[in-house]
Amino acid sequence: MPTRILDLLASLVGLIVTSPLFALAALCIKLDSPGPVFYRAWRVGQRGKIFYLYKFRSMVSSADRHGPGITAADDARVTRVGRWLRRAKMDELPQLINVLRGEMSLVGPRPEDPRYVARYSDAQHAVLQVRPGITSPASARYRQEEEILLGADWQRTYLEEVMPHKLQIELDYLARRTIWTDLGVLAQTVLALFR
Repeated sequence: MPTRILDLLASLVGLIVTSPLFALAALCIKLDSPGPVFYRAWRVGQRGKIFYLYKFRSMVSSADRHGPGITAADDARVTRVGRWLRRAKMDELPQLINVLRGEMSLVGPRPEDPRYVARYSDAQHAVLQVRPGITSPASARYRQEEEILLGADWQRTYLEEVMPHKLQIELDYLARRTIWTDLGVLAQTVLALFR
């Protein structure tokens, strides 16, 4: 089955099945802090196309205008409900909408903020040849990324250590990617949610 058909079917089914979770998350977000339920973030997609990535809002409203595009450990912008959503990875569920729209795939390199893509090397730009994904081998490896980004110099750690390592994981995966390896990444991601 071609990947795009799998993405369409899975995102449609996923949105239907998780609709009760969408309703619960929306209610909790609205009760916890003022602002919209969804957060839209600029991300760089396939062939460098900019798109809005959808997430449940896990930070105070307009947090993106009051800090960096990455969340470090103990970021004061994260709300109480947001911490729970992030820990359970439920904040990512609305990206099924991006998959349905064709901007993302279920599996692919995680889409990055344009500010950080501007720092990619020529070789690293190869990750932009495919649709970004909701999950990937690098996102599984760095599932608790916020815990690594500690201290006053956390942004340097991200730019010089974490981001290059994540991109190398993605490039290595793309070199051997098949529909079966994608299904394996999806299975690992689902299993990781219950650990």
